Amino acid sequence: VDSAFPRSPRGAVKIARALVAAAAFLCFVASRSRGAYAALAVMEVVITALFFLLYFLKLDKQMSWLFWPLADIFNSVIAAVFLLVVCLFAVIIKTNNGTLAGGVFGLVLLVLSVVDAVLLFQKISLDGPRGRNTSAK
Repeated sequence: VDSAFPRSPRGAVKIARALVAAAAFLCFVASRSRGAYAALAVMEVVITALFFLLYFLKLDKQMSWLFWPLADIFNSVIAAVFLLVVCLFAVIIKTNNGTLAGGVFGLVLLVLSVVDAVLLFQKISLDGPRGRNTSAK
């Protein structure tokens, strides 16, 4: 268990993403808005929680067959694109106040997804080369 991960910037952003996505989900469910809004929010909560657990339990070190930070960047970028489209529709259409609030939480979640991707990209690019440091002959 990596007890320092929740206090790190990446861990704090993951926690914030999960909480804001849960708030957006609750707003969408309470307003009885379309299923796509709530589905995107609940998927974001689940996927973010799974990545948080992956890093918190150090499973990324045990399952080294996939480069997990890159997969996390792809998740953040794809989530940001979907959140941009869906939450802009929610804010523009604003069938009621719950949908509007969920859309605003979704746009905040969009910003957190971009911040998470930037933090991960900096970690990948600043940690240096991976693997063996021997020259090819």
